[in-house]
Amino acid sequence: MNSTNRRSVLLAGLGVAGASALAACSSGSSNTALVNPAGSAVAAAERKRASTGRQHRLSLTAAPAMIDLGGGVMPKTWAFDGRVPGREVRLSVGDTLVAELSNQLPNKTATSIHWHGIALRNDMDGVPPATQTTVRAGSTFTYRFIADAPGTYFFHPHVGVQLDRGMYAPLIVEDPKETLDYDDEWVVLLDDWVDGVTGTPDEVFAELKQAMGGMDMGDSSPSAGSSGMEGHDMGDMGGMDMGDAASPSPDGTSMKFMLMGAESDLLGGDAGDVKYPHHLVNGRVATDPDVYTGKPGTKVRLRIINSGGDTAYRVALGDHKLTITHTDGFPVQHQEVDALLVGMGERYDVLATLGDGVFPLVALAEGKDANGFALVRTGSGSAPKPTVRPKELNGMIMTASRLRAADDVRFETAKTDVTHRIELTGGMEKYNWAINGRPFDMNAPEASPILIEEGQRVRLDFVNTTDMWHPMHLHGHTYQLGGSGPRKDTAIVLPKKKLSVFFDADNPGQWMLHCHNAYHGEAGMMANVAYRA
Repeated sequence: MNSTNRRSVLLAGLGVAGASALAACSSGSSNTALVNPAGSAVAAAERKRASTGRQHRLSLTAAPAMIDLGGGVMPKTWAFDGRVPGREVRLSVGDTLVAELSNQLPNKTATSIHWHGIALRNDMDGVPPATQTTVRAGSTFTYRFIADAPGTYFFHPHVGVQLDRGMYAPLIVEDPKETLDYDDEWVVLLDDWVDGVTGTPDEVFAELKQAMGGMDMGDSSPSAGSSGMEGHDMGDMGGMDMGDAASPSPDGTSMKFMLMGAESDLLGGDAGDVKYPHHLVNGRVATDPDVYTGKPGTKVRLRIINSGGDTAYRVALGDHKLTITHTDGFPVQHQEVDALLVGMGERYDVLATLGDGVFPLVALAEGKDANGFALVRTGSGSAPKPTVRPKELNGMIMTASRLRAADDVRFETAKTDVTHRIELTGGMEKYNWAINGRPFDMNAPEASPILIEEGQRVRLDFVNTTDMWHPMHLHGHTYQLGGSGPRKDTAIVLPKKKLSVFFDADNPGQWMLHCHNAYHGEAGMMANVAYRA
């Protein structure tokens, strides 16, 4: 992905809108009328958004493609317009994005686009069947919304485990009043890659659902709130083959995709479950990396996005300090660090003043003994090996819980109107990931909603009863971690820990709250945060 001069890319265009039409007014078990995603309350909220009147038109075709990841790795996957990542979308605050999606996927496969992190109008959020009907194969759908908050975002499907294929791209909303001082930008998009190399995400999900169920777990009878796996600390199973070959489980089933023994202190134990053959930076494998070329002394803004399915990355730039300026689009009090931890769905903006030479940008797959790799070249010198581990990876490592919101985006102190306990439940043995013990049913998205009302200050208490970490993503809003923490839409909740977040209910509709591990979310760790009508 080429670097982009920030002064040359305020984009505008002309377009026409498409709209979804869903009837969504009652909620199964609660029998409470809910705001219709395409109703008057959503339209009224959209009219309040500040608009420049400019429109940025975009056409996206989702279709099979053979892509070049470098190093001779050329898998078949699904992609937007034959590229991985998809082409960067960049517009200015208040611009209207008009994006026509054409679904040319095979086997009558439906899809959608979710605009991750954007607090947009509900019927454009891209979550079938909750906010729109699926975009059927051979058909088109036009997304149209005002992007009224600057920041680093991305977009991806919200159907099945399509998130773990190649259909994703960065979305940058620029602020014409930007006060941050820098010379250039480099978007750094991280991904864990399996599709078309060792199998498909659907095959991964099928194995995850069945492999543990057949294992002899002894006499223990785990409760719904326990995985029964004790963080995958399974005695002599810790030595299972973690290479490319499929390993047998005790009952003889193949373990082609499951990764055993991935451990991380930063993540509180079990780091992940999927064995990925490649970890990508800007769509390139480590042996044939993306290269940023610049000059010594250049101050670069790196927009780091984790679009992965099952992997957190510890990111560092060799021989450089990083100054964190934003997370999930919102500014924070600046922090100089050696490295940072980025969970799936999280984004961080950092500044780095480049030295003279050739430097490795390493995205260590946390707990998985693998990494993504790119190069920064500002002078002469040989490139380090793709397996290099810069000392910064073991220096000061920043996690979101240690950041503080910038003064101008910190929530004003207010009385909490409603508190919801969001208990994260389930585990690997039955692969029954859920919220409050109830797996989400996409066939009945309005059943058992988490009810809120417009104008409320809402508190969510994430209580992780499982033995694994979960990056919890809320659509349509940003929340604040605690009383003065950063504003985010995706935050890591560590095993056996509690995280309290607050947000203002100012964007009516029905919004997904889910784990951004693609496989946990699809298994059922998802809920509908719904406004009362």
